[in-house]
Amino acid sequence: MPKQLPPPEQLIDLLAEQIKPHIRAKCALVGIHTGGVWIMDALAERLGQDLPRGVLDIAFYRDDFSRIGLHPETKPSHLPFDVEDRNILLIDDVLYTGRTIRAAMNLLFDYGRPAAIKLAVLVDRGGRELPVCADFFGLKLDLASDEHISLENNATEGLHFVMKRKT
Repeated sequence: MPKQLPPPEQLIDLLAEQIKPHIRAKCALVGIHTGGVWIMDALAERLGQDLPRGVLDIAFYRDDFSRIGLHPETKPSHLPFDVEDRNILLIDDVLYTGRTIRAAMNLLFDYGRPAAIKLAVLVDRGGRELPVCADFFGLKLDLASDEHISLENNATEGLHFVMKRKT
């Protein structure tokens, strides 16, 4: 496991720098519940534009839904704009197998046909099971399959990473 990770705020700054030149007409930010939404809100501040924002909860679109059931914190998706022909910047905290992103794209297409979807993630940790790659990322890590990284947010520490070994 990496000993010291850069703070999430620093990685969000890096993401914003990468994304800013690529913001096009009819662009909207869409965060995946929950970590992707935290990052989306922070990016929106840094990008300094009045971009429409939406939230996706992919709980019903997961391919393991029948095995693990519904997550207890399921919330409704909210896209207060027309997805049709819009440039979507899809945002998540950690990219791992690619299955969350596949589910999010399936859900997006239920709302319409975007002109394009670009993916921004705070951490790309490797270990893909599907052919998904991030267009923008703050940090690339190679973690073993028994290592886990997550982004958490609380009142005392704000945004911070938690690294664990699966047992």
